[in-house]
Amino acid sequence: MLLKYKRKFLLVLIDLLIILSVFLFAFLLEAISEGGMSAADALRAYALNFGVAAAFVFLARLIFGVYSNVWKYANASAYLDVVVSDVSGGFGLLVVAYLLPRRFFLGGWQTVALVAMLCCVTLTSRFVYQWIQKQHSAERADATDNRTVAAIVGAGRVGALLADELLYYKRSRYRPVFFVDNNDYKVGSRISGLPVYGNDEDIFDRITEHGVQEILIAIPTLTGDEAEDLLDFYSRSGCKVKLYAASQFEDASGNPVGKRVIRDFKIEDLLFRDSIKLTEGETSGFYEGKTVLVTGGGGSIGSELCRQIAKCSPKRLIIFDIYENNAYEIEQELIRKYGPSLGLSVEIGSVRDRARLNAVFNHYRPDIVFHAAAHKHVPLMEHSNAEAIKNNCLGTYNTADMAEKYGVKNFTLISTDKAVNPTNVMGASKRMCEMIVQCRTDSKTVFSAVRFGNVLGSNGSVIPLFKHQIANGGPITITDKRIIRYFMTIPEASGLVMQAGAMAKSGDLFVLDMGKPIRIYDLAHNMIKLSGLRPDIDIEIIETGLRPGEKLYEELLIKTEELDKTDNDLIFIEHDKPLSRAEVDEKLERLKAVVELAKDNIADPEITRVMKEVVPTFFSPEEVNRTAEKTEEMQRAMAAD
Repeated sequence: MLLKYKRKFLLVLIDLLIILSVFLFAFLLEAISEGGMSAADALRAYALNFGVAAAFVFLARLIFGVYSNVWKYANASAYLDVVVSDVSGGFGLLVVAYLLPRRFFLGGWQTVALVAMLCCVTLTSRFVYQWIQKQHSAERADATDNRTVAAIVGAGRVGALLADELLYYKRSRYRPVFFVDNNDYKVGSRISGLPVYGNDEDIFDRITEHGVQEILIAIPTLTGDEAEDLLDFYSRSGCKVKLYAASQFEDASGNPVGKRVIRDFKIEDLLFRDSIKLTEGETSGFYEGKTVLVTGGGGSIGSELCRQIAKCSPKRLIIFDIYENNAYEIEQELIRKYGPSLGLSVEIGSVRDRARLNAVFNHYRPDIVFHAAAHKHVPLMEHSNAEAIKNNCLGTYNTADMAEKYGVKNFTLISTDKAVNPTNVMGASKRMCEMIVQCRTDSKTVFSAVRFGNVLGSNGSVIPLFKHQIANGGPITITDKRIIRYFMTIPEASGLVMQAGAMAKSGDLFVLDMGKPIRIYDLAHNMIKLSGLRPDIDIEIIETGLRPGEKLYEELLIKTEELDKTDNDLIFIEHDKPLSRAEVDEKLERLKAVVELAKDNIADPEITRVMKEVVPTFFSPEEVNRTAEKTEEMQRAMAAD
C-alpha cells in the first residue's frame, strides 16, 4: 500500500516539475521576445497561470484516473487518458483566461499552446519511462534466459499483446522469437521487435533455425475447421501446440469474466467445431425460487446440473446420490462458491429404495426433479445385466412414482443416444426408462426425457483413458478404428437439459442437433498430437476388438424433417407414440420376474432375452455391425475425412 502511494506521489511530483518547466520556458521566451507585457506583469501572469494550470490539470488527471495507471505496462488507453484529461483541464484554463484581464492572465492562444506543450512533454516522459523499463526487463531476462522458445501464430492485436507480455515480463516462462501470419501485408515486417514470417512450408526451417519448442496460436476468431488445420500443420514440426485463448472464470455473482491464458487444447477443442451455445431465454427464471431435486447429483452430468441450477437462485437444491464421495465434492464446491445464500441439502440413498425416496420426497416436496441416476457403462452392464434393470428401469419407475405422489411439477429424465435401436442391455434399459416417463401423459406432473450423445470428460469416457495412456507412454487402445460417436461437452449437455425441462410438455422426448460424428481413432490421433508427440511413432494406437454390446456407430439423433422444432434451433422433439401405463407396467412385471429368477446368477442370458422382447428395437450388435459401413452415419464420418 505504501509503495502504491509512493509511486503516485512521485508521478505527481514529476508532473509538477514538468508544468513548472513548461511555464518557465514560456516565460523566458516571453522575456526574450519583449512582448507587450512588462517583465513584472509577465512574471505575475505566468506565476498565476502556473498555479491555476496546475490545479486544473491535476484535478482533471485525478478525475480521469491518470495516476491509477501502471505506466510500466501502459497501453494506448493510458496515453489517451492523459490527452483527454489535459484537454479537459485546458478548457477550464481557457475559460479563466477569457474572464481575467490580459495583464493578470495569458491570452487564449498562449494558454492553448502551453497546454499542448504540457501534454506532449508529459506523454514523452511516460513513453521514455516505459521504454527504459522494457529495455531493463529485457536485458535482465536475456542475462539468465532459460525460457521456452516460442513462435506466435497470429500477428494481430492479440498476438502483439501476447508478445509484449512475454518479452517484458521477467517471470514469463516463454521467449517469443517470431510471428507467423498469412497476411502478405504483415509478412516481412516487425511487430514488437519480432520478425513476421509467412504461414507456408518454409516455416518449418524457421522453427528449426530458431530452436522453437512450442507454437502459441493467438487467433481470437479461430473456427473449428481452422483449429484442426493449424493443429495438423504445426504438429509436423514436432513442437507442442498451445492456444492463447479466453479462459472463462466467474465472479462472486456467477458472471463470466474473460481472461486470456496460454493453455493446452481443451477437450472441447478436440471436437473441432464451434461449441454449442444454448440460449438462456427464460430458463433461469423457470428455476428461480423452486425446490429442485437431482438424482445422481454427484455424477458427471448431475453435478454440472447442480452447478447450473445453483446459478438460477433456487429456493433449495437437493443432491441425491448413492456415492457419498461425489456428493460430498459437489456439496463443498457449491458451499465455497455460494455459502449460506444457497439452500443446499445432500441426501445419500439409492433410487432402488422406494422407502428412502419416499422419505426424501415427503420431507422436501420438490417442484422439479432431474433424474440422472443410472448405470451407464456398456460392457459392465452386459455382464451385470440384472443391475441395469434394477437401477435404471426400476429406479426410474420408483422416482417417477414419488414425483406423482408428491405433486412434482416437472420431471426430466436424462437419456442417451444408445437408447436409439439399442444393441446392449444398458441402451435397452434407458429406452425402457423413456417408455416409463412417456406413458404418464395423464399425470399432473409434466414428464419428459432428454436424449443426447457421449459426454466429453465424463467419468468412464475415453478422454481420461487416453490421457492416462499417453502419460504412460502408450499405447492408446481403441476397440475398432471405424467406430464413430457423437460428442458434446458436459456444460452443453446440462444446458440442454435445463432448457428442455423449462419448455417441456408431458411425454416430450427431446433430442439435440449434435453436429457431425467423430471417429474415436481421430480423437486419439489428435490427443497424441496435442501432447507434442507423433501418432504411431511416439505413441502407438492399437485395436483391441469390439466389446460386448458395442456397435460401430450411434444412430443419427437429428433428422429434422422427422422432428418437431422448438424455440431453440438446436433442440428438437421426436415423434414417438407413447405406450399406455398398462403396457409399460406389463413390461416391467416381466423384467422384475426374470430378475428375481436370476438372483442367484452372476450374468443370466435369460435377462437379455426378455429385455429384447420388452424393447422390440433391441438388436444384437453383430446384426447391426454387419451393415454399419453402409449407414448414413458412417458415410458422413468417412466423408468428413
